[in-house]
Amino acid sequence: MTDATPSAPTPAAALWHSERTQRLRARRQRLDLWLKVLGIGSISIAFLMLATLLTSLITTGYTAFVQTEIRTAVHIDPADINEADLARSNWRKIFQNAMNAAVPDLSRGEQRELRALYTQFAPFIVRDAVVRDPGLIGETPVLAIPASDIADQFYKGSISRDLAEERRRISNVQIELFDRLEADGAVAAPFNWGLFVNADSRFPELAGLRGAIVGSFYALLVCLVLSLPMGVAAAVYLEEFAPKNRWTDLIEVNINNLAAVPSIIFGLLGLAVFLNFMGLPRSAPLVGGMVLALMTLPTIIIVTRASLKQVPPSIREAALGVGASKHETIAHHVLPLALPGILTGTIIGLAQALGETAPLLLIGMNAFLTSAPDGLLDASTALPTQIYIWADSPERGFVSRTSAGILVLLAFLVVMNGFAVFLRARLQRRW
Repeated sequence: MTDATPSAPTPAAALWHSERTQRLRARRQRLDLWLKVLGIGSISIAFLMLATLLTSLITTGYTAFVQTEIRTAVHIDPADINEADLARSNWRKIFQNAMNAAVPDLSRGEQRELRALYTQFAPFIVRDAVVRDPGLIGETPVLAIPASDIADQFYKGSISRDLAEERRRISNVQIELFDRLEADGAVAAPFNWGLFVNADSRFPELAGLRGAIVGSFYALLVCLVLSLPMGVAAAVYLEEFAPKNRWTDLIEVNINNLAAVPSIIFGLLGLAVFLNFMGLPRSAPLVGGMVLALMTLPTIIIVTRASLKQVPPSIREAALGVGASKHETIAHHVLPLALPGILTGTIIGLAQALGETAPLLLIGMNAFLTSAPDGLLDASTALPTQIYIWADSPERGFVSRTSAGILVLLAFLVVMNGFAVFLRARLQRRW
């Protein structure tokens, strides 16, 4: 029998520096490097796509934030004024005389070409100025009249004078007349406040977002008033009071599923229930807010429950230990501590609702309206649907208006999300 001497165990250092271990370590390091590269690449692609989107919107829409104006001295001749009813005065004649005085000695055809450089709404702009200040009668005020869409695009460089006349919308005569006005110092392009204070219009140079902004405000107000208390109450019941059984499990599953339902389904629900069954007015912000509340409610419930779960159990135990009832514990201790998360989730839910288009289209909040709504039951549009209307318009001037509307909508979303982050950082407590 041969005595076999057992081999000594391999030292750990020898195993660590063995060829096989080095290969495995090199492979792991390569995988780690690839994971980092993929992560950095994904982030870089995301930032590149975001930069491309913003660049495209800014380069297309920045021109809508300025509006070409032609400063024209308009003599308000009392002979053409009906003082009993200013609205029935001969405003077209008054403005025609002003144009003839601005560029004199023109033929009838050249006068028509000059008229095309001004917005078609110019006589009514003069009318509104006199209605606001009847003291202008007999005076010659200098009014800033918006240029027509073709003159506006020409002044901003969207239409090149180097193109052949048949390939551009503005004629050689109109270019010559516009150059004369510019040489006289009558042409300017100040900030376009009309983009925010005007309602929608058939004329791109006059179209604004006021009606859409007011309509979105009313709809979000209704959405907040309905969804916040209902969502918080439902979340408190499910998290603090409801027994844990298959019925509450079924409710939780349905709430989670509702949060993932396409928004157009909520629009169909609003169309069937609020409009067809309840008979509420079509296109009203009240209906839009109710539809958005249905869509936002699951999100608020989920976020509120998550915020309630983050409150340490010791808070509840301490409150109950000193004699507080269940509802006192929740109202005085749990809810205040969960408030930052609840507010953050609510604001983010409202920001999501602000950008929804499909449900509002189904309930008719895409009508052409030339005035802002005065209440919750008046016909209205919203920012997303107004952008949709402009994007579907054939006039070239609405292209920049569409991009400008998207930038305004993005600005509201950024402000709302930033406010949510601020509230969370301001109110949050660390344990």
